[in-house]
Amino acid sequence: MRRKLSWSGALLACALSLSACGSNSGTNGDTSSAGASGEAGAPYELTVAYFTFGSVPKDQQLVEAELSKLTKAKINATVKLLPISLSTWQNQINLMLTSNEKLDLMVLMGNSYANQAAKGQLVELDELLAQHGQGIVEALGPDYSNAAKISGKTYGVPTVRDLAASYGYMIRKDLADKFKLDLTNAKTLDDLEPVLKTIKDNEPNLIPMVNGTGSSPLTYFSTRDSLGDDMGVLLDNGKDLKVVNWFETEEYAAELKKMREWYKAGYISKDAVTVKESTSDIIKAGKGAGNLATLKPGFDTQESRLSGMPIVSYQMLPPVAKTSTVTSIMWGIAKNSENPEKAMQFLNLMYSDKDIVNLLDWGIEGKHYVKVKDNVIDYPEGINAGNVGYSGMGWLFGNQFLSYIFNGDDEQLWEKMKQFNDGAIKSKALGFTFDSSPVKTEFAAVSNVLDQYQAALENGALDPDKTLPEFIGKLKDAGIDKIIAEKQKQLDAWAAANGK
Repeated sequence: MRRKLSWSGALLACALSLSACGSNSGTNGDTSSAGASGEAGAPYELTVAYFTFGSVPKDQQLVEAELSKLTKAKINATVKLLPISLSTWQNQINLMLTSNEKLDLMVLMGNSYANQAAKGQLVELDELLAQHGQGIVEALGPDYSNAAKISGKTYGVPTVRDLAASYGYMIRKDLADKFKLDLTNAKTLDDLEPVLKTIKDNEPNLIPMVNGTGSSPLTYFSTRDSLGDDMGVLLDNGKDLKVVNWFETEEYAAELKKMREWYKAGYISKDAVTVKESTSDIIKAGKGAGNLATLKPGFDTQESRLSGMPIVSYQMLPPVAKTSTVTSIMWGIAKNSENPEKAMQFLNLMYSDKDIVNLLDWGIEGKHYVKVKDNVIDYPEGINAGNVGYSGMGWLFGNQFLSYIFNGDDEQLWEKMKQFNDGAIKSKALGFTFDSSPVKTEFAAVSNVLDQYQAALENGALDPDKTLPEFIGKLKDAGIDKIIAEKQKQLDAWAAANGK
């Protein structure tokens, strides 16, 4: 289930980022390229669709009305926000696209992006970006703005957030202090074992290595470039472009053996495969000590807020940028749009205009937040996280680096995040997106095999000595070798076209 594990890992990172806050730098972007405020004619109404994790905020319509005031003045357009529950997102968006329902802008996810582009459901953006999207290109920079190209064409633009990923172990700070745990120099899974054993021996009611729904410890510890789906990967963070079968590597076999040892030792929960909670909820409930995680600047503050107690993390692997880390969350223009130019003008505002970004992220000043410093905000008196009428998702709405910093977070957070992105190791395949349509039958069959075996193997619930050969055999029967050959062919062509 690596395809789903990778996706749920991205989702988990998204869900965990719900409380990630603000921005410290950036001024109101120059919106002249997005359209003049004095455009003639009736304003065009943009329908903007995105997913939500919970209920729609009660003040959603107030924010929408305020947003439309701004956009009418800036680009002669109004905005209809269309939040859709994540559980029904894919089905509802597919229905809207196939029935030609009104839809202008929509969130794109890395696991379905190439398929939507291949089906002709997305508008090609390159000319629109050149005409109306200068703020987007400037905010992303060349490496990341080109990362979503498919066969040399752009159909989606990544949001500006943590565009790379590093991996490490997070743990409750009280436990780290109590047992004098120090993982500063930990780099391997073996280095974690003394910590897990200490927790197991001294805190028998706590799970030393927590995992959340649809994931395993290995979801958040890897030096491969999965090329989006794990059906053919690049080793060593994509240092070369040789596509291999990850599941046949010695590295994967060794990792499975380690997970089996941890499972049998009680370091991993016995119900790890069927768990229905997030890692932060398990820790918050007093059932877990810590877990492997995708790290970024501000991570400890974010996790402490989510878990309801101080958390400390230790980076074990350096930050790496891969197509999957960049394209996990993007925006695109639906083929249904009656005015793609206006859609691009609004999208440009989401990447360049601080007023637009913070309205979407935090709501209305004075009602949902107050400024405590020039770029730092807090809740108004009598308002808290439980009763605030609106809360957005900064990592979702365009350029998070223009978002205010929430009181208590690192005021240099976005400067550090930019350094994190800029300094990351970049896979040689950054910008390559695999088109699975030539092998769609095999892709579906291999996906089913991954769903059947991968989660149980990677959580240690199955004995890899017995099950791994069976798993590999089923993958080969389903056609993984044909997928790998097709992926290598496409990657070679991409590399030649891009001078790699």
